[in-house]
Amino acid sequence: MPRLQQLAFWWSDRLKKVYKLTDRQKIHVLGTVASTNDVCRRMAAQGAPDGTVVLAEGQTAGRGRRGRSFQSAKGKGLYLSILWRPDCPAAELLPLTALGAVAACRAVGRVSCFQPGIKWPNDLTLAGGKLAGILTETQLAADGSVEYVVLGIGINVHQKPEEFPEELRSLATALDRHQTEPVSRPALAAELIDQLDQLRSEVLVQPQLWLEEYRRRCIHVGRPIWLLGPEGQRRQVTVLGIDEQFGLQVQYEDGRQESIRSGEISVRGMEGYL
Repeated sequence: MPRLQQLAFWWSDRLKKVYKLTDRQKIHVLGTVASTNDVCRRMAAQGAPDGTVVLAEGQTAGRGRRGRSFQSAKGKGLYLSILWRPDCPAAELLPLTALGAVAACRAVGRVSCFQPGIKWPNDLTLAGGKLAGILTETQLAADGSVEYVVLGIGINVHQKPEEFPEELRSLATALDRHQTEPVSRPALAAELIDQLDQLRSEVLVQPQLWLEEYRRRCIHVGRPIWLLGPEGQRRQVTVLGIDEQFGLQVQYEDGRQESIRSGEISVRGMEGYL
């Protein structure tokens, strides 16, 4: 059996038999690709159905918000994208990236000893380092309706500190680094797909169902942070909370308050990444 077929069988056998995803016929397991989001988008353009999942062993051009790269070493992490075709206005998808972070946190909590935090709006954090990143990409039809949306999630699992690029070693972390037994990537994938199914069927139309959990997991609330603007501006604020649309409520040094929306600005802690 060719290597890629062996790989697909290994993943599919565990996902469908061991982890009871027997009803999922739309899981595609690949070797190394440029980006699982890119693969998912191409499949969407070819008519792939709602719920299609793409898993890859590695990515050569994994990316996050605002075009940032996401390191995706072969066999070291979970790199997954899911395609949805929701019948809703594009505005209703604005909380999706934040909701995806809650789904990923829940999945990690089910296969490890840890409950990650969320660095607003969508990075998972653990022990002071970045554990996972999320990228949502939406395709609109000519009339402005949603044609499809792709939600991509990358989670660091087996990486050792020295396997990250030098500039990321103090910023990134991986699940195995914090427990004695290695985490099963198929188990993590199965739990993540299960949580994403719940997000698709229940929470996408009622995002407030996960709002309180998002608020509890957000690591910034009550803390001073830097807001970094698109042209390098840096302003110190205190985080007051998370609003009903998952925006970051902040107070400036002059007392003025504002809600920051996803995609407008980056957030950094007073000391480095957090």
